[in-house]
Amino acid sequence: MDCPARSVVLLCLTPTERSLIFHMRTHPAPERSAESSGMAPPAKGESGHSGIVGAIPCFNEELFIGSVVLKTRGYVEHVIVVDDGSTDGTALVAEKAGATVIRHERNRGKAAAVATAFSRARELGCRALVLLDGDGQHDPAFIPSLVRPVLDGDADMVVGSRFLDIRSSIPGYRIWGHRVLTLLTNLGSRVKLTDSQSGLRAFSARAVEVMSFAEGGLSVESEMQFRASEAGLRVTEVPVRVGYYGRPKRSPVTHGVGVLNSIVGLVSRRVPLLVFGVPGLVMLGFGLWEGWRVVQGYNVYHDFWLGPALVAVLLCIVGSLSVFTAVILHTIRSFFK
Repeated sequence: MDCPARSVVLLCLTPTERSLIFHMRTHPAPERSAESSGMAPPAKGESGHSGIVGAIPCFNEELFIGSVVLKTRGYVEHVIVVDDGSTDGTALVAEKAGATVIRHERNRGKAAAVATAFSRARELGCRALVLLDGDGQHDPAFIPSLVRPVLDGDADMVVGSRFLDIRSSIPGYRIWGHRVLTLLTNLGSRVKLTDSQSGLRAFSARAVEVMSFAEGGLSVESEMQFRASEAGLRVTEVPVRVGYYGRPKRSPVTHGVGVLNSIVGLVSRRVPLLVFGVPGLVMLGFGLWEGWRVVQGYNVYHDFWLGPALVAVLLCIVGSLSVFTAVILHTIRSFFK
């Protein structure tokens, strides 16, 4: 076909189809055998990829998902894309790029997409599962360094950290936001990481079996840290580089507040004696001290201080309720555990 004719054909295509053609030209797919269907096996000579599954949860990522899938196929045996109710051509581009696509009829949140990916990985009986985002932020070239500790039997969960030896160009507000969320997640889970919110991770077969997620929204990475601690999984980090392209699809403030709220919920359920018991004891102590001052004031000046007395009663009531709540929640958690 000559150039003018080729231009006419391209103009007739939809944006999704032109995007797919661009991805296929710039990132040619590895050869697949005739027996291949749905999920592409590793290329010849890449038997080391056997049993490694790459999972990509995504929502409306047609501009990036094609190249992410094609690059990921060079490092894993199977690529699974969980399309969480996308309204664009994400599923079409992912399928054409060689991924197995699992579609949610509606947008259920990242945690649900990750849970679906884990379920399919269990069905496949993988040796290692790699999670990465579909927006092009994560470079699949780091997959070998992620899965190496898992395949060597040294770790059950490997987190790709943006804050170790390799430095990336990260907006300042993201850095400080991640530091706060990581600090709270580390304190609550008692697992120390430098990047608790990284979506680039690898899991062993044992981790794939024991991981389950109750939280919704975008706090699934923090929940993984809590689950790993509860299951006694070995957790480590490796340095990775990330890139941020285009404008964020959601407000960073709204995202951060949502994740923070979920982390507080996770911490309160895991260590209720710390979250409710300690503040309750502090309030009860201040209430008793304030009450003692009211009594002393009446004995010395024969004057009843109504304001401080009400404050003392309020602190004692709230403090006592908080302590009792902590004890009850701790008992319930111990029973179910």
